[in-house]
Amino acid sequence: MTKSAQSAKNATRQATKQATKSSSAPRKKAEGFTDEERAAMKERARELKTEARRGADNAAGESAVLAAIAAMPEPDRAMARRLHALIKASAPGLSAKTWYGMPAYARDGKVVCSFQGAHKFKSRYATFGFSDAANLDEGALWPTSFALKELTSAVEAKIGALVKKAMG
Repeated sequence: MTKSAQSAKNATRQATKQATKSSSAPRKKAEGFTDEERAAMKERARELKTEARRGADNAAGESAVLAAIAAMPEPDRAMARRLHALIKASAPGLSAKTWYGMPAYARDGKVVCSFQGAHKFKSRYATFGFSDAANLDEGALWPTSFALKELTSAVEAKIGALVKKAMG
């Protein structure tokens, strides 16, 4: 190995040591999931364990949804309460359950629709969405998620019709 090549190799080695040694420098926060996303994943893991223990207990699912709604800050709580009543009236065949800590409504164990409060991920609006288990297909393009700022009677009527349609 030539003297200049050896010198370059030593310099690289020294730079690597220096970079790994400076642990006193503040670390950058790792890119990836936010604290809210991590919390939602942990909540989902707890839900799966609970569902495995209790099976298809609709009363327990209903209680979990009502508790999740009660824990929401306003105005999400009021919106979630109204949506819960609307969904129960529009599609009594759906069972309530939590999904990533949010109110959701399922058929045969599969989530059909769910509500995500704006507070959940610090968003400027709440979201009401449908999964692929919903029968909402219309040609090659159809909406599966809706932003909600408030529930007017017209919005409630539209959601009620979509929930009925989702049931097939």
